[in-house]
Amino acid sequence: MTDFALAFLGMFESLRMGPTFARGRRDERAGHVRSLTVSGSLVVALVRGPEDPVAFRSRIAVRSFGAAEWARVETTLVAEARFTADLLNGRMPPGVEAVFAGEGLNLLPLSLDEVALDCSCERWPMPCAHLAATCYALARAFESDPFEVFTWRGRSRDELLMRLRRLREAKAVDSSSFSPSPSPSPSPSSPPPVQPAENPVSFWGAGSFGVDEGAPAVARPDALLDQLDPPGLSHEGRPIADVLRPAYQALPDSPDV
Repeated sequence: MTDFALAFLGMFESLRMGPTFARGRRDERAGHVRSLTVSGSLVVALVRGPEDPVAFRSRIAVRSFGAAEWARVETTLVAEARFTADLLNGRMPPGVEAVFAGEGLNLLPLSLDEVALDCSCERWPMPCAHLAATCYALARAFESDPFEVFTWRGRSRDELLMRLRRLREAKAVDSSSFSPSPSPSPSPSSPPPVQPAENPVSFWGAGSFGVDEGAPAVARPDALLDQLDPPGLSHEGRPIADVLRPAYQALPDSPDV
């Protein structure tokens, strides 16, 4: 048997009602538990033993966990990837009881104080043989489908898995939303583009052409001699620029220069 089945039966068998549970075990194995239904907080079975004139209805009830309690458990389960992976794959992860214990909850009842027993046979003492058979049938249900333990505590398999998927998706979205994005590396600053001058005078400055600012852009023919460094030549003791200047001044003025 699984841990869930053994733990559940151990609680009832600790009552030291040997003959009653021996009959219940025998009736369950013989198929006298006609139906078993597990729902939130309640297990209901119809049991008809070989000496019973009719089938009797036996019930075992526990407290379902509230919405807030399940929300805490589900959040803890999603935080542990191995729990979520096993549950979504239809497997009961080992140690899942510790998650409930960490929230102050017992997944399985640990004593009769946590369960309510009832049977329509109204025989005393309780539990009767019908309830004992129901306990063994419930343990067998836990063994074949451990998710029935969650159902008994108020969370069906489909609802639990749906909520775990949503929580996992929300966690993935939050992680991607808050992950720091790399800062863009500063691009090397580019020198400002050179803007073309409207005319040569405004580009080089009016003084370079020997005209006043605002005057018509007419260059002196001998301005070139002033722009160049003196070549260091002379003619008859005169700088070569002075010798050439009369020839340059004789050139016609042109506003396009």
